[in-house]
Amino acid sequence: MAVKRSLSAGRMLSVFELVARLQPVGVSVLARELAADKSAVQRDIMTLADAGWIRAVPGLRGQWELTLHALSLARPPHSSHSLRHRLRPMLERLHEATGETVYLTLPYQKHFIVVDALESQHLLRVVPSIGMSVPMQGSATARAYLAFLPPHEQEELLGAPPPAAMRDDFALTRARGYAINDGDVHPGSIAIAAPVLTGPSQPVGALVVVGPNERITPERRAEIGQALKEAGQGVMPAWPRDVAPTTIEA
Repeated sequence: MAVKRSLSAGRMLSVFELVARLQPVGVSVLARELAADKSAVQRDIMTLADAGWIRAVPGLRGQWELTLHALSLARPPHSSHSLRHRLRPMLERLHEATGETVYLTLPYQKHFIVVDALESQHLLRVVPSIGMSVPMQGSATARAYLAFLPPHEQEELLGAPPPAAMRDDFALTRARGYAINDGDVHPGSIAIAAPVLTGPSQPVGALVVVGPNERITPERRAEIGQALKEAGQGVMPAWPRDVAPTTIEA
């Protein structure tokens, strides 16, 4: 028998997600965006605030923002199967070797999430935030990850069969073991990514080095790419059958 869904709970989750996206934000804007009754949204806001998920913004009357509660839950004690835990030492070595920002992304629905990052110490640097969404198309992460998927999975994630130019790019990425984004997403920056592989060729995430093109010169790209390739292919054993490799344990 089908189980009825809680409409009020679903709306409350929508309110929470919208606060995360628009913060600081007021009830009127939330109600308008959700096409919902303002009093109902107000009740959701107070329930979320009482539970510690959101708070009133100091100095901004009627405006709400997330608390650190979500972040605290996103950092549970590491289990032996935590991808972030396994790759943290490798992330640190890449950070030390390159001097650039290094981060780990994992797939989530139709995009990727940054789950760990180490910032470059240079004054001019690119800084992705933990929890940042990375698009499924165009990014170095996507190019590195999708290239190692079978065609039917590529099509499922992209929403359509990859065009010929994208297939050629995937072939190049598979051949050299890493992908390069030369300012396609953020002009002036270079991102190099390699898939984190489990078993012979199953991607579960991507390691990325990013920085301004003045420092990540053409001469350095192959060196950084090779280091990323070795990191992604050298640290992950095959996942146990009962462990989902795409689970985000940030």
